[in-house]
Amino acid sequence: MSRSTRSARSARPALRGALAAAVALLALAAPATALAAPGTAGTASAPPSPATAERPSPAPATAAGPSGAQDPAGALALPRPTGPHRVGTTALHLVDRSRPDPWAPEREVRELMVSIWYPARNPKGKRAPYMTVREAELLLKAQGVDVPGEVLSGTRTTAVAGAAPLGRRGSLPLVVLSPGFGMPRSSLTALAEDLASRGYVVAGVDHTHEAPVTFPDGRTAPCAACAAEDDPGFGEKSTRARAADVSFVLDRLTGEDPAWRHAGLIDRSRIGMAGHSIGGNSATHTMLTDPRVRAGVNMDGTFWIPIPEKGLARPFLLLGAEQEVKDPTWPRDWANMTGWRRWVTVKGAGHASFTDYAPLLADLLGDEKTFGTLPGARSLEITRTYVAAFFDLHLRGRAQPLLDRPSGRHPEVTLRR
Repeated sequence: MSRSTRSARSARPALRGALAAAVALLALAAPATALAAPGTAGTASAPPSPATAERPSPAPATAAGPSGAQDPAGALALPRPTGPHRVGTTALHLVDRSRPDPWAPEREVRELMVSIWYPARNPKGKRAPYMTVREAELLLKAQGVDVPGEVLSGTRTTAVAGAAPLGRRGSLPLVVLSPGFGMPRSSLTALAEDLASRGYVVAGVDHTHEAPVTFPDGRTAPCAACAAEDDPGFGEKSTRARAADVSFVLDRLTGEDPAWRHAGLIDRSRIGMAGHSIGGNSATHTMLTDPRVRAGVNMDGTFWIPIPEKGLARPFLLLGAEQEVKDPTWPRDWANMTGWRRWVTVKGAGHASFTDYAPLLADLLGDEKTFGTLPGARSLEITRTYVAAFFDLHLRGRAQPLLDRPSGRHPEVTLRR
């Protein structure tokens, strides 16, 4: 099987299998107190229930996250952000009435859930839930593992739900994050929280029906697209759908009637996008179809729609595992990146090393096929460092020698210009 096929298809079942195995181990080892109590999720009123949605369990409440992958009680926990600011978060329910759902065409509207992370003013309150119990249950059910969804959904985060934001009007750059296929927006929470702690507004998008997603009224739409991932044209369809999703999210965050009441903090002239796997692949197509996105990052994703010969003149970063060297779409599209570009290869990384599941599960599992040989915390450190450097350079104009030469602090990294 080619590397390009594995990126969007075989890697997803392997990652989900690793998740299931780790959660099963945690369910056996964690004390009952490590399972979070039920709470609520969502912030907006909901539309009529679609036929493809289910009625789920509510989301868990979470407590403050420690610096390691597990807290003293045995629960999973994300490493703390590295920037100077505290972090707040909220969830938005957005409805695009201009197009049907590409994966459930009987639905005449496209519903999306979006998490917003941002720098906050001395936040006090509950930490945001990682994901809903039902989302976790559906992710695990696909692997035939019967363990409480709370073991995964109760992962401890850092951001405080509803905290007052920090910043002046029009002062904060915006980064949109797109997760890998089959993975929810929560899978990039550690990166999102870190960027927010450095002064960015971050919008994590759940591409409905490409992973389980829970809406504010309690419905959970399953991964309807999972049954179609081997169909011809699947990669192109997902790429186009995701680009349309991101453009709609930008409309709702930067338009005249923004969905987020603090959207005035966003600098509309400084917008970037990053994604993992098929989410990273969609960054170039989004940039080609939406000039508002000034800079993009592909974290270990195959390019399903080639960059045209006229080229992509805006800055782009390729951040991948060593296996990506064997993906023919990377050198193909690299040749058509006509603006600022860097190709960063991380020795010892695996396909999932650029997600939350590296610091949460890599050391627990020792699954080299999924996570490579790098310790999980190190994988996250490199991802956070290089993605932040890229956006600091191109959205803030801050010089970044890290992106111009080898780094003694990151010997695992090979940089190509």
